[in-house]
Amino acid sequence: MEVILHYLLSVQVLVLILAVFLLKSSIKFVPQNRAFLIERFGKYQSTKEAGLNFILPFIDRVASDRSLKEQAVDVPEQSAITKDNISLHVDGVLYFRVLDPYKATYGVDNYVFAVTQLAQTTMRSELGKMELDKTFEERDQLNTNIVSAINEAAGPWGIQVLRYEIKDIIPPHSVMEAMEAQMKAERVKRAQILESEGDRQAAINRAEGEKASVVLAAEADKEEQVLRAEGEAKAIVAVAQAQAEALRKVGEAAATEEGQKAIQLDLATKAIDAKRAIAKESSVVLLPDGATEASSLVAQATTIIQQMNKGG
Repeated sequence: MEVILHYLLSVQVLVLILAVFLLKSSIKFVPQNRAFLIERFGKYQSTKEAGLNFILPFIDRVASDRSLKEQAVDVPEQSAITKDNISLHVDGVLYFRVLDPYKATYGVDNYVFAVTQLAQTTMRSELGKMELDKTFEERDQLNTNIVSAINEAAGPWGIQVLRYEIKDIIPPHSVMEAMEAQMKAERVKRAQILESEGDRQAAINRAEGEKASVVLAAEADKEEQVLRAEGEAKAIVAVAQAQAEALRKVGEAAATEEGQKAIQLDLATKAIDAKRAIAKESSVVLLPDGATEASSLVAQATTIIQQMNKGG
């Protein structure tokens, strides 16, 4: 009895172990951004995506484990000939990802190797369409053309090329020396152009400065003449106003009796001075009758003035 119980217990343990093994074999946890390709009896059965998945033990098996993440592959250095027959050494980096795990597994044996070789051949083909100078100037366009050509060819493999970056383009040593000489000549040319432009701008600045100086001097002279003319006009007006005021005051004074006497006295005095001047200039002296003294001369001048006033 004990033997039978022991046997039964051993069988239960074996069954339990087998059940655990079968359960473990049937459960598959697929990580994120990965895909498992399941084959049943050697034939493709299904693609298991991220999460919990079940398969049949001993019947189904995981044939391939494909990463769906973006991958970067270094494209080895290779030789290429440009349109103008210059040999170049070019290398780059290829970025791609698997879009269809089924095609990447059953459409090509090694999709990484295949897409790398395709990138090399496409790069050689695209470089052959361009001249040497264009390969440096239009590197972005070259990368775009390579990506487009690879995607067109890699479609049956379930691969999508995201971008291709050229790391280095190395021309022959003789071409490098010629390019350096050309760049040096270009820099010298630019320096000469900049220097001539600087001299030209300096001459223009000097001419504009001299022009501005002449204009400012002319404007200053003009303003000075205007101010001088205005001053002279104001002076003339002031003198005229002063003379007019003096004449007005003389006229007012002459209208009085005392003023008439003063005028008569002034005229008599001027007459005397005139006779004296005549006497100095001529040896002949003309004296009026009875004019032997200065008082008689004054009286005679006064009489003349009074007669003139009456006659008026």
